[in-house]
Amino acid sequence: QVQLEESGGGLVQAGGSLRLSCAASGRTFSSYTMGWFRQAQGKERVFVAALSRSTGITNYADSVKGRFTISRDNAKNTVYLQMNSLKVEDTAVYYCAATNSPVATPFSGAYIYWGQGTQVTVSS
Repeated sequence: QVQLEESGGGLVQAGGSLRLSCAASGRTFSSYTMGWFRQAQGKERVFVAALSRSTGITNYADSVKGRFTISRDNAKNTVYLQMNSLKVEDTAVYYCAATNSPVATPFSGAYIYWGQGTQVTVSS
């Protein structure tokens, strides 16, 4: 069992930056591939980024490539999402998730543990 807790969300102006953190419980954090998803109001949850547990390979949604960076610190049981050059359309609740998959999969159905989410609001 893994429990995930996101933090770092908030209100930021367009063009600004935020860094989201996701702290995981348990001693097996390094054995999970970690992902970030987001859900805008009235829309479905969509993939943002993932980081493979084994290879360190990353995967990003086209909409965030070049602006967002996913990373992890296994010693701190934490995964991060650095978000730069934020746009109004990045406004959403951001969720971190963990999967046993060895690859940085974008498929939400592969993720077995989810956090409660943190709100990110980007103003124009």
